[in-house]
Amino acid sequence: MGTEILTHFLEAPFSFTPFFLVITLITCFLYFALRSNSVYLIDFTCYLPADNLRVTISNFIEHLHLGGTFNTDCSEFQERVVERSGIGDEACMPIALHELPTEASFKASLEEVEQVLFPIVEELLSKHNISPKSIDILISNCSLFCPAPSITAMITNKFGFRSNIKSFSLSGMGCSAGLLSISLAKDLLKVHKNSLALVLSMEAISSNGYHGKIKSMLVTNTIFRMGGAAVLLSNKKHDEQRAKYKLLHLVRTHMGSDDRSYTSVIQQDDEDGFVGVSLSKSLLHVAGNALRTNISELGPLVLPYLEQLRYGWGVVHQKLWVTAGKRETYVPNFKKAFEHFCIHAGGRAIIDAVESNLKLQKEDGEASRMMLYRFGNTSSSSVWYELCYLEAKGAVKKGDRIWQIAFGSGFKCNSAVWKSISVPNPEERNAWSDRIHLYPVQTPIAP
Repeated sequence: MGTEILTHFLEAPFSFTPFFLVITLITCFLYFALRSNSVYLIDFTCYLPADNLRVTISNFIEHLHLGGTFNTDCSEFQERVVERSGIGDEACMPIALHELPTEASFKASLEEVEQVLFPIVEELLSKHNISPKSIDILISNCSLFCPAPSITAMITNKFGFRSNIKSFSLSGMGCSAGLLSISLAKDLLKVHKNSLALVLSMEAISSNGYHGKIKSMLVTNTIFRMGGAAVLLSNKKHDEQRAKYKLLHLVRTHMGSDDRSYTSVIQQDDEDGFVGVSLSKSLLHVAGNALRTNISELGPLVLPYLEQLRYGWGVVHQKLWVTAGKRETYVPNFKKAFEHFCIHAGGRAIIDAVESNLKLQKEDGEASRMMLYRFGNTSSSSVWYELCYLEAKGAVKKGDRIWQIAFGSGFKCNSAVWKSISVPNPEERNAWSDRIHLYPVQTPIAP
């Protein structure tokens, strides 16, 4: 009987359909299990200007009066602004702005881009032994300088990237463009699997000074300094082992449909034909509105449920039972969602306003204040100098969550949330290593 069953089994035709079905299911399972939808930040590098590029406050003021560009009233106005700006004596400007008269030329801006971006790209790639041919996506952002060939073309030519690299040069996006570029990279990495993305953020200030007499346009002369950052991202699963951070959330807010927001930071020419960027008196109000709109979307993604309920109840209570102006809406405790805050160092007033709106303590804004003091407003790269500061201080621990907040013309407010997935080495050399032992410092406020 047993022999007959065995003979029948051996003689029966073998069906390949179930076999291939099983193999297909296993293959699909392995594909979806091993592929990564996450975006990892392998590393980043911030530009450290040479000491000879430092512009002390006294040197800045001396140039104002000796340059012959501004009348006494305009010079004294800028002097008052820079003394109250929160910027210290170590912030740097490109060599063209050290000269008298200053060289506000296309060539000067081109040289500034090369001076800032070339060394940080070289440092980042060589540090991790990454061939330029391995980069799949290249994104640059520089708001006011948009040359042809583009900045990404300059980088491609310098380092010999592949001919099929996906490159994008963003301009006109303001100080929030750094996180906007991360958003673009994130979207591209969703489509292009097993890819490396290099994001470059800077602002070229050599040829973008304002030489007129409108005070709202003179402010930018006093707060912007040179700087830049290179950020290396990956969606490769195996890169999780060497990455510093994992991107959790990225929320973008654009208030451009509102005229007041749209014109709060705007490049224009004055009646004498001088071009500059005007900062309106309503800027802080506009930034506050943009931040509230941004966190209304970010909050549900990051806040504990109890904090969300408290906030929701506060809104209802405010609308139904409390007379307008008598009680503030409950502000969620964002320190329950984040261990660190990197607030765009657009100026002392911006940092103060964000701290106030979010009910943060002074120590929560330390990285932003110290970044502003040492490097000035470096525009889109400022949030990376702040994260660099936190690493150099040894403040970032594995599992910590970091909230980067950036503001920019348009008006825009962008938020990025990162989770530390490794233990950053505070002894690792970065833009803060040479002087981190001197910080934090007390930033003086001029009377």
